[in-house]
Amino acid sequence: MCIRSILLPLAGMSNAESALQVGGYLASMFNAHLSVLHVGTDMQEIGPLVGEGMSGAMVEDMITAAMKESASRLKGVHQLFNDFIQRTHIPVVKAETHHPDGPSASFITHTGHTRSVVSFQARLSDLVVVRQPNPEGDVSSSDTLHAVLFESGRGVIIVPPVATETVGQRVCIGWNGTVEAASAIHHALPLLRRADAVHIVHSPAYQRPGPDARHVAAFLARHDIAATIHKFGSDYRPVGEDMLATAHSFDADLLVMGAYSHSRLRQMILGGVTRHMLENSDIAVLMSR
Repeated sequence: MCIRSILLPLAGMSNAESALQVGGYLASMFNAHLSVLHVGTDMQEIGPLVGEGMSGAMVEDMITAAMKESASRLKGVHQLFNDFIQRTHIPVVKAETHHPDGPSASFITHTGHTRSVVSFQARLSDLVVVRQPNPEGDVSSSDTLHAVLFESGRGVIIVPPVATETVGQRVCIGWNGTVEAASAIHHALPLLRRADAVHIVHSPAYQRPGPDARHVAAFLARHDIAATIHKFGSDYRPVGEDMLATAHSFDADLLVMGAYSHSRLRQMILGGVTRHMLENSDIAVLMSR
């Protein structure tokens, strides 16, 4: 597997600069094309929000306000993209153009249902980069992330608000034997091959029925990737907190793990490793489901 196409959905400006930084870093690493996607408000999405009993003037005002807000977000995101291009000097080409001599980028705009547009675009990308969801109410970032995880079949790198200088030089794999974790490793292989250090971290409290860490090390060795195995865990901290602390102890700049091995509803209600990472990780996390 080789990374040639990277999708970066940007619905708003919150944490956008860190996502662009990581997207550009990966595009330069793999001489890949970075597609920055902005999905604007669609009239069909506004319609169901209009309440009964509203006058025609009120409906018109609501639609006008929504469209103005959408245009303002587009202008802001596009300016961030232009600033990013000026800093990195990555050539801007049409989305369908192949640029074989190095990294390239394009800015794509669509209108429609955000979840559908993003997941459709992601399905023909090698990797997706998204902003870490904002717990204070940036709904678009959460919708985008879950659209990719649940509806695209792609690996997704979640970027924290402040991006690290490197991504993928020192990698921790959070292994628990599940199909989700195996999928994450598959999507991470191009990065793992380039990494200076790869650590497989596992915990009895995290393990599910399936292969164990030594089988992962053997699999990676067949791909000429040397990895060390480390057990983590404590009696007083949740698994997610322990895993993140272990990644920090190895100075990792990327954590690879499966997403939502338990149901999303259970994780939302009771918490879980995926939820902890989405809310607390200060390093990039490559997830797959």
